[in-house]
Amino acid sequence: MAEHEYDVVVSGAGMVGAAFAALLATTEHGKNLRIAVLEARPFVMPDLSKSFDPRVVALTALSRKLLEDTGAWEQIAARRVCPYQRMEVWEADGTGHIEFDCAEVRQPSLGHIVENALVVEALWQRLEALENVTLLCPATVVDLDRQPEGVAISLADGSVINTKLLAAADGAQSKVRELCGLQLRQWEYGHHAIVTTVTTEKNHDFTARQRFLPEGPLAFLPLQTETGDCHQCSIVWSQQADVAEQLMALDDDAFCETLTRAGENCLGNVVAVDKRYKIPLKQRHAVDYVVPGVALMGDAAHTIHPLAGQGVNLGFQDVIVLVEEVERAVSRGLSPGDMWALGRYQRRRKPHNLGTMAVMEGFKRLFEKQPLPVRLLRNDGMNTVNRLGPIKNLMVRQAMGLL
Repeated sequence: MAEHEYDVVVSGAGMVGAAFAALLATTEHGKNLRIAVLEARPFVMPDLSKSFDPRVVALTALSRKLLEDTGAWEQIAARRVCPYQRMEVWEADGTGHIEFDCAEVRQPSLGHIVENALVVEALWQRLEALENVTLLCPATVVDLDRQPEGVAISLADGSVINTKLLAAADGAQSKVRELCGLQLRQWEYGHHAIVTTVTTEKNHDFTARQRFLPEGPLAFLPLQTETGDCHQCSIVWSQQADVAEQLMALDDDAFCETLTRAGENCLGNVVAVDKRYKIPLKQRHAVDYVVPGVALMGDAAHTIHPLAGQGVNLGFQDVIVLVEEVERAVSRGLSPGDMWALGRYQRRRKPHNLGTMAVMEGFKRLFEKQPLPVRLLRNDGMNTVNRLGPIKNLMVRQAMGLL
């Protein structure tokens, strides 16, 4: 059996795992680390010349800076991104309405809508250009042997990789989490998210829109073509499972008509729709993120309802903190997988992730409740917050990662 030695191994080369490897490899002490990135499936860039990737992320300012620090943002921005300068949120059953504007927090935008495939492509190209990073693909983890000096990783091809730190970003069904015996708390939302790209009659005017319907929230996330056309949006429509099935069964014309009504004609008629995808929604949170020599990041540690678009942004914050702690440990002559450093990472990230998840769960439950007094209270609350500039701006800056 072939054996290979690395200082850090990353399991999973999606956005979070690739960003972690690219960022760590360029830090002062990370430049001297031997880093390997394992990915089970080769990345194949889809043909986006005539359509958008149906999976998009709403990147905060903090996440954008992370991608700038990895060297990937310039390439992403050269392809296509869509900044959004305003956000409108309103209640279907009532008059509740909140508007956010980047000018009120003195920022050029509230964030950027970016296609997942463009982010992954740019990060993979960065990994391939870094001399101290080895990208192993395809490579599937089948077993782990945690030892005092690190972790021995057995791969499906029979090879063994030894590392001082295994950073797991291998998704919600994390094999590394399972092999380490890290417990998971999870529950079904009973909802599915329908995601696709639509073309609308009106220009989106660089505004993200979200309408809270009794069955679940509907978001229109603005997109922009290379030529500047602003009539496309990515939608994320969270629906109860049975309603989602019915929507998926509609033909394109009927779906566009139903979506137009659900969005209250906010962008005029929906005139075209790409292929639709249905994703079951489940909340997960690992009881612990770390064991000696292993740390979980991103969806391997936590998944969240997409109503505020915070999932990937939380994963990128995991990346930033874990890189800081590994860099701190190595600068003091400690192993990258030192438990002191991993413990600090967990203490810094777990409360923040749990807090964000609790807020999102609270919003979801609040907008599901239909008794008249509850509807009146939440509508009055939304309108009150909309009038309170300092509080509203504090919410925006927190969501953007500026605090």
